[in-house]
Amino acid sequence: MSVYKIYDILHEVVNMKLFLSILLVFFLSACQTIENKSEAIGKKEVKEISKFIQQPESELKIVMGEPDEIKYDDKGSKFFIYKKKKYGITCERKFEIDQSKMIIGVSSRGCF
Repeated sequence: MSVYKIYDILHEVVNMKLFLSILLVFFLSACQTIENKSEAIGKKEVKEISKFIQQPESELKIVMGEPDEIKYDDKGSKFFIYKKKKYGITCERKFEIDQSKMIIGVSSRGCF
């Protein structure tokens, strides 16, 4: 094996490492961009449904319709749960309603 062949092989290895490094940086930045976008969408969703806090249960029903599910806890609160599916992902919005029929809490999962 000549010195030139070894040099060519080493040169190819260095080029491949450089290429893989650049590719890795590209993928990591793309993942961060997706994470940032999903976080922004999540914040927007929470802000939107938080408008219902301190509103009566009847207002929620006017805007959102009848809930898909109603659950109760030991403290006397009930939860209206609204579900819908988009692109195979289930969006679940949950509203906590106290005994005086006022919305006191909201949560959202999988909504965009």
